[in-house]
Amino acid sequence: MSMEYIRKLYGVPAKRGARVRYTGNPDGKPVDGTITGSARGNAHLCVRLDGNAESYHFHPTWKLEYLEES
Repeated sequence: MSMEYIRKLYGVPAKRGARVRYTGNPDGKPVDGTITGSARGNAHLCVRLDGNAESYHFHPTWKLEYLEES
């Protein structure tokens, strides 16, 4: 799915390069990351969490906070 589709479907400001905060870690500590794209075949985001080499798929509204651009 395209990033535009995800923005319209979920009403989120998702775009490639945007910063997000994932709050669903089992240890309760939030982790920031960067949106690297949209997942093929479903309306999920690819996010590279800080300190990781790989991107993972995240639902656009589940435990993700969109950080404001500075």
